[in-house]
Amino acid sequence: MKLIVGFGNPGERFANNRQNIGFKVIDILANNENIDVRIKKKKSVIGRGKIAKNDVVLLKPQTFVNLIGESVLYIASFLRINVKDIICIVEDSSLELGELRVDYMYADLAHAGVDSMALALKSDKFAKVRVGVGGCPEGMSMEEYLLQDFTFEENLLLIDVLNKAEQAVRMLVTNPIEDVQEKYNPEGAPKIKKRQVKAIHVDHRKMQKNS
Repeated sequence: MKLIVGFGNPGERFANNRQNIGFKVIDILANNENIDVRIKKKKSVIGRGKIAKNDVVLLKPQTFVNLIGESVLYIASFLRINVKDIICIVEDSSLELGELRVDYMYADLAHAGVDSMALALKSDKFAKVRVGVGGCPEGMSMEEYLLQDFTFEENLLLIDVLNKAEQAVRMLVTNPIEDVQEKYNPEGAPKIKKRQVKAIHVDHRKMQKNS
């Protein structure tokens, strides 16, 4: 079973904010798979269904983003979902609108919501679908920028952005994360260097002589 977490803040006034792009992807998944995301659990709204015959839980936390770990931990514990089976969809202001990255352990993203999840789960080994929302303009705080609605021009591009993010999430449900990274990350999947273990030569004749 996969737990798919959309980042966002609850309430209508936040619905079209840049920070709520994760909620929008959850809504598209729910609509396309006929999953009713209305079951209320502790600080959460969830829906259960299937994607490509795989059991999934769609989660829209009802805490604010900075405290998202509370709801993720509760649902993951309640449904006994492993950290490696959690996928989060998060806005990324370091990427232009339309850009997307898929991270696992080596996320460069500094994000209070991701940190909240990692702290609550005691691990950061969950998939992160980073959806670009454009950079913060000079003279504006990041919080103010992320809590702004998308502009009219941005909304014209948004449906393609959301569909791209949805397809990345779908692929994560059914494929190894490295395959998804090869498709969506310009640099591909990170190359993990294997630890080099030096061979130790033991002179058994010398050991026998000294014994």
